[in-house]
Amino acid sequence: MADEAASYHPPVKRSVTIAGHPTSISLEPVFWAALEAEAARQALPVNALVARIDVERMEAGDPPNLTSAIRQWLWHRRADQSAA
Repeated sequence: MADEAASYHPPVKRSVTIAGHPTSISLEPVFWAALEAEAARQALPVNALVARIDVERMEAGDPPNLTSAIRQWLWHRRADQSAA
């Protein structure tokens, strides 16, 4: 149980650049690690993957904030990979 509790961390604010504009996102370390892993898997810089997610979220009827969109994108990605 102690190992599970040790894996919970608050979000960490990080800077990313989207279309030449700096912005910040606050992600828990587990989500940041998943984002880095997915960027590496796609052979993209993290900023490029975040920009891609940003474009997708803006196509939604009521887009969530960027950090929420990243979490949801990662969750759906994980679900898609588990189903494959």
